[in-house]
Amino acid sequence: MKKLFLVGLTISIALSSCVSQKKYSELEDNFNNKSKELVDTKADLMKCRIESEGKLKTLNQQVEDLKKDKEKTLEYVDNLTVLSKSASDNIKETLSQMGKKDEYIHVIQQAMNRKDSINLALGFKLKSVLKDGFNDEDIQVNVEKTVVYISIADKLLFKSGSATISAKAKSVLGKVAEVVGAQPNVEVMVEGYTDNKPISTANIKDNWDLSVKRSTAVVRVLQDDFKIDPSRLIAAGRSEYKPIDSNDTVEGRARNRRTRIVLMPKLDQFFKILENKVED
Repeated sequence: MKKLFLVGLTISIALSSCVSQKKYSELEDNFNNKSKELVDTKADLMKCRIESEGKLKTLNQQVEDLKKDKEKTLEYVDNLTVLSKSASDNIKETLSQMGKKDEYIHVIQQAMNRKDSINLALGFKLKSVLKDGFNDEDIQVNVEKTVVYISIADKLLFKSGSATISAKAKSVLGKVAEVVGAQPNVEVMVEGYTDNKPISTANIKDNWDLSVKRSTAVVRVLQDDFKIDPSRLIAAGRSEYKPIDSNDTVEGRARNRRTRIVLMPKLDQFFKILENKVED
């Protein structure tokens, strides 16, 4: 506006001073150009203002979005902190439980090793007391894991086809009872075995009957003659169905006719160990 005023003043002075027509035309052209520049400048200014307002609005929106993102991030971090603490607690609890289980397993292993040691000692003792006066093929002692097996040929215990204990049998069973009696935590299972030759007498119906009667006869001797606690004794008959040799030969059938005494840890005591919790 100031420029237009000056231009107008200049023109007035020129007119009043009777300037030349040429000078007047130049001044008029200059005035028109300046007016055009002024209009263009206003238009550019308006355009810049509109663009600036748009950019400012965009920037404000971006700022709001960033604020929201920040709030969400902080909330996520808070939740993550809670989750991390919970996860940490869970890991600590899991490690604690694993430690208890390892300790528990160690206790069980110690118990098993203890029983293995006891059974090895039992097996050694039985072999020592039974070797005198008997052939190795008639009496065999084996230790397998936590169980001791004593296999006795039937000719040392019974007459053929009979469940009556012989006099010689009590000598054998007395030595077994001596070792068993010193280990009150061991159960004794007596198993009767036969060959596959059928049998049928007034007192014995078949091989099942014979095997059970023989195992029961041995149990009674252990209980009555050698005072083994009957709660530790088990009588079982296996008949002809667990042969250790072929029944096609005389020698094979002789090996299959046997009585097996099984010494094993009391299951109730072992289960009691399993049920005990390791203290914190």
